[in-house]
Amino acid sequence: MSEEEKDNVEESTEEVLEEAIVEEIDELTKAQNERDEMEDKFLRARAEMQNIQRRANEERLNLVKYRSQDLAKAILPSLDNLERALAVEGLTDDVRKGLEMVQESLLAALKDEAITEIATEGEFDPNFHLAVQTIEADEEHPANHIQQVLQKGYQLHERVLRPSMVVVAQ
Repeated sequence: MSEEEKDNVEESTEEVLEEAIVEEIDELTKAQNERDEMEDKFLRARAEMQNIQRRANEERLNLVKYRSQDLAKAILPSLDNLERALAVEGLTDDVRKGLEMVQESLLAALKDEAITEIATEGEFDPNFHLAVQTIEADEEHPANHIQQVLQKGYQLHERVLRPSMVVVAQ
């Protein structure tokens, strides 16, 4: 084999090797890009699963926290009726005492479930109070203050079950 033939063989071998190297580099780059894409998809899926678990835990906690809401809403009218009955004149002491005992037991049961009466002293707060009537403000009745409670309001933790129905000075 002549020198020229040897040079041609070497050149073609180098070209073939260079082409093979370029193809391998392209395949490697493509595989790395696919790996990066799969890793990104995996990380996103894992984050989504963590978010789903977190939301499910929050919902479960809220269900436990507010489990007695419907029962409380059903009991509140009975509590109102007891208060009206206690306000009636001419009740015998035994009847009054019996009504008060029932009222106290209902209030204790509500308190055990974290249901509390909404405060109605001082300023009107539309988040907790429902103004059903207004009166003129004067020296005795400052503006935007509650003057009379027509129906007590209740809340379960920070959630209002029923706003207090009040008369407000304007």
